[in-house]
Amino acid sequence: MKFFDSGTTKIFALGGLGEVGKNMYCVMHNNQIIIVDAGIIFPAGEILGVDYIIPDFTFLKQNESKIKALFITHGHEDHIGGIPFLLQSVNIPFIYAPNQAVGLIRKKLADKNISYKNLIVYNEKSRYKFKDIEVEFFRTTHSIPDSHGIAITTPNGTVVSTGDFKFDLTPIGPMANLHKMAKIGSKGVTLLLSDSTNALNEGMSNSESKVDEALSEIFQSHKGRIIIATFASNIYRLKHIVDTCKRNKRKITIFGRSMENNIDISIQGGYIKNKEIFVSADEANHLKPENVCILCTGSQGEPLAALSRIADGVHKQIKLRPDDLVIFSSSAIPGNAQSISRTINKLYLKGVKVCTNTSLSDIHTSGHGSEEELKLMIRLMNPKYMMPVHGEYRMLKKHADLAVLCDIPRENTFVLNNGDVLSMYKGKIKRDGFIQAGDIYVDGNRIGDIGGAVIKDRNIMANDGIVVVIANIDTNNNKLLGKPNITTRGFVLVNENEELLNSLEVISKKSIEKKLKGKINYTEIKNEITSSLGTYIYEKTGRKPIILPVIMNIKK
Repeated sequence: MKFFDSGTTKIFALGGLGEVGKNMYCVMHNNQIIIVDAGIIFPAGEILGVDYIIPDFTFLKQNESKIKALFITHGHEDHIGGIPFLLQSVNIPFIYAPNQAVGLIRKKLADKNISYKNLIVYNEKSRYKFKDIEVEFFRTTHSIPDSHGIAITTPNGTVVSTGDFKFDLTPIGPMANLHKMAKIGSKGVTLLLSDSTNALNEGMSNSESKVDEALSEIFQSHKGRIIIATFASNIYRLKHIVDTCKRNKRKITIFGRSMENNIDISIQGGYIKNKEIFVSADEANHLKPENVCILCTGSQGEPLAALSRIADGVHKQIKLRPDDLVIFSSSAIPGNAQSISRTINKLYLKGVKVCTNTSLSDIHTSGHGSEEELKLMIRLMNPKYMMPVHGEYRMLKKHADLAVLCDIPRENTFVLNNGDVLSMYKGKIKRDGFIQAGDIYVDGNRIGDIGGAVIKDRNIMANDGIVVVIANIDTNNNKLLGKPNITTRGFVLVNENEELLNSLEVISKKSIEKKLKGKINYTEIKNEITSSLGTYIYEKTGRKPIILPVIMNIKK
């Protein structure tokens, strides 16, 4: 595929398609690349030992001289979390981000000891002109301040990336700029990249002000301590919790590092006022229960989060009381329902009241638009072509169906995979091959050296355990010294399976002696042990543990 000599504009995603998170979209014209967002995704439970998943930056590394800038739509992890890893491997001349996101990015880079000077704050009025590309912004409503959509104008047409959005006519923060959206749409949008997270939800999402009302009623009626678990990144939720506490004469104590960081940055940015309302845990423990609100992480049942430790009774500073009320002001991220239920059950066992989001109690609403809001965005932008982004395949597919209902021809919708390329030329768009894209695993400080084989082995060890065979061989006499030693972890209970382990010992001995007839080849010995033990173990137990032979070379 000829990328740089055809005068066409290329559009592709390095992350965000077929997944909720890891957002990273690129618009390229000739020798200029504009990147929108650089997010991460948190791994599912079966990807053991991995902290984050980031996009594959190979294409950007190979073409880093063409990169003009990275633009950030807002400050959530699935849009900014990949920046430290990106900067470690690719030269990014400038990063443009809204004010709240800049604060979060600076903190993130400081934590990684990364020095970066060209981090620039933009607002809705900002415009940036490169050789053939112009970038402008429009304000959207989301669960974090300073959320924006981005319009990128090229010689071949305009590409709009909505970022994450909803339409809330009574928001806690500023209204989305419907007028500017319509103005951009009236000029002509060639391709719309639109958030698909809640494409499967009918109707309109609830207003954040509904949540404010529900929480206010709870605060007014409950006379004990109130413990609230919510997403640390939901700044507007944190803001009206602070406002509600002030109205009800409650002080707030915070638990959870991410919660503390977001509160600090929001205070510095002026999004949250009333700094004096925050007190230490020790101060809170000496106040009357009706004057205390505990704001903590752990709304998804994370084992090490503050709420989980409080529910387990192991938190050093907070012990549950019978008149406590615990509020889950959040919804369950797919895959977390079981861990949330486990935490709720522990809280009930401690005798406290628990309040979750139901039709009778609107204590949470999403920051992503439902069907009718997605249709409204399509109507405002009136694009010629539509590419759903930020969603699993079913969400992308449903969003494309919504676009067809809004009079976009089916053939003008593109449900793509990461790496698939669209080519735009004089207002017309077609598919045009693909580039390298995929998942890169981050395990502690190790980036990219955790492959599929490693994850497979970790899953096997988690499910079936490991069997280690240690044998000493006299290489001078081609002789096994003593019996092989069998050690297991996570496979069987040693004391209750002596007969099985004795059989493994005998089979290992025979396998080794079989291969000692002739020139010693350690690889062949290990393969023989692995094969013979694997077959026997599966026949007897139906399990397939990792078998690790360790051959010690003893010279006599």
